[in-house]
Amino acid sequence: MEQNHEQEQQKIDFKLWKEIFKYTLPMKNQMILLAVLMVLVAVIDVVFTYMTKIAVDHFILKETLEGIKIFGIAYLVLIIALSASVFAFISVAGKIETGLTYAIRKEGFKRLQELSFSYYDNKAVGWLMARMTSDIVRLGEIISWGTVDLVWGSTKMVAIVAVMLYLNWKLALISLVVVPFLAITSLYFQKKILKEYRLVRKTNSKITGAFNEGITGAKTTKVLVREEKNLEDFSQLTSSMRGSSIKAAIFSSLFLPIVLAFGSIGTALALWFGGIAVETHGVSYGTLVAFISYTILFFEPIREMARVFAEFQSSHASAERVMSMINTEPEIKDTQKVILKYGDSFNPIKENWPEIQGNITFKNVSFHYNPEEPILSDFNLEIKAGETIALVGETGSGKSTIVNLACRFYEPTEGEIFIDGVEYRELSQLWLQSNLGYVLQSPHLFSGTIRENIRYGKLDASEVEIIRAAKLVNAHEFIMKLSNGYDTEVGDGGGLLSSGEKQLISFARAVLANPKIFVLDEATSSIDTETEQIIQKAIQKVLKGRTSFIVAHRLSTIRSADRILVIRKGKIEEMGNHNELMNKKGYYYRLYTNQFIEEEEQKVLKTK
Repeated sequence: MEQNHEQEQQKIDFKLWKEIFKYTLPMKNQMILLAVLMVLVAVIDVVFTYMTKIAVDHFILKETLEGIKIFGIAYLVLIIALSASVFAFISVAGKIETGLTYAIRKEGFKRLQELSFSYYDNKAVGWLMARMTSDIVRLGEIISWGTVDLVWGSTKMVAIVAVMLYLNWKLALISLVVVPFLAITSLYFQKKILKEYRLVRKTNSKITGAFNEGITGAKTTKVLVREEKNLEDFSQLTSSMRGSSIKAAIFSSLFLPIVLAFGSIGTALALWFGGIAVETHGVSYGTLVAFISYTILFFEPIREMARVFAEFQSSHASAERVMSMINTEPEIKDTQKVILKYGDSFNPIKENWPEIQGNITFKNVSFHYNPEEPILSDFNLEIKAGETIALVGETGSGKSTIVNLACRFYEPTEGEIFIDGVEYRELSQLWLQSNLGYVLQSPHLFSGTIRENIRYGKLDASEVEIIRAAKLVNAHEFIMKLSNGYDTEVGDGGGLLSSGEKQLISFARAVLANPKIFVLDEATSSIDTETEQIIQKAIQKVLKGRTSFIVAHRLSTIRSADRILVIRKGKIEEMGNHNELMNKKGYYYRLYTNQFIEEEEQKVLKTK
């Protein structure tokens, strides 16, 4: 699946980097200190070369040791200052890198918590992981260490040019005549390197996604004997990345020798014309030595900056992708008026939250994921507080869509949904979902203990509340039979437990917060009959007094529902309780009768 929906710029976007640098504002003092240290290091480097000129002209050519003591002390002071500055800038740059990576990653994770379900519909886990890991690390490195090299390099070049012009402006201009040609070359390589690094980052996202799918889908791969085909697909991805990486490396490797070549030409010009000037006594021998050293030193920071420049191209692609994720606005979000009254997901104003009753009304609701394929059209439904509504129908009929709209995971494209008489977009999204209990067909458990997974539904829950929730859903008995009881590790994704045990724990987690609205989305379709009976008994206790939706494939689980809605093509075809629908002898009757016969046949086969 193509995950790169964001538009990438065809040239360096400085506004983008301005956004990245805003994360350094809390570290402003450290950034200033780092810049000062790098300026100091660059100036000391330039002064060292100038002291060589003094040594040649004063001590060597004049064959005297007069002032050598002061010269030696000054040289020692410079060495100490340089050593201290290098130690300090390495420490500060490391802190900036760590702090910046933390700040961007925190902002990215926060945004992922805010984004609507629709965002995750077309984003693979591996794609998101690449943004949050390798891309953000790359940004931290380039901002901290790139700043080091850029400030040091630019300061050093400016200082060298200033000293060279001071010593002999004519010779300085001759030595630096190659700089414009170097600038033109840099612009050419910028475009080439940036293009290839963008391709590298795109392919890297696909590879990360392939890694994730290969690991999570390992069982399916083996069952379907897909190992060879998966390896072939993966090889194509890695080959594509290798090709782009090689091209980027070739351009980078060509760029550095060209810089060296221009540097050598500058040094040769300084040596040629400087040698003539020494012969005619236009400059001193020490000045010539200084010029040769300075032309070499001038292109040293250019080489380093060229390396940073190549890394900057790669990081620019990462910056585009990270900021694209962070700047994505949630499709489902509260208005500013609602936020001011009820707060947001991270700063709720719970004292203003109304007490929820659980009355839900769909009024002329239409919805589509794709405009060309409407799911619901002019849908109307009124649900009373405490009522249990079961939804049955064919796959794709709109059952889960109705539930997702009621929970405000999505919003109607037309029409309105009311909670207790108030249009729910005028209420807090967090308020609604804090009063929501949701049990999925395939529940997700987090690595940790059973206790930690149940408490996930209410982080401040006491031990008594956890056990009460487990008993309510009939999970306490099986938990106590485990070797460590509530301290039993569930494994990655709950892999150490059976499907039924995971479902019971997710059920306990959902009821712990005492939600007023409860959703069971195919909650018993993937478990055995014995566990289903346990959960069925729990459902009757848990749903009492709560507004609830049951999306069911097994019709035996919904016979006690207050109303059963038969949904076909986004419309309510039949509605009533179990007995009423059976007496109608319509679609529900046929569906239930066929399923009942199939289940009885299975029981007979098992007893043989």
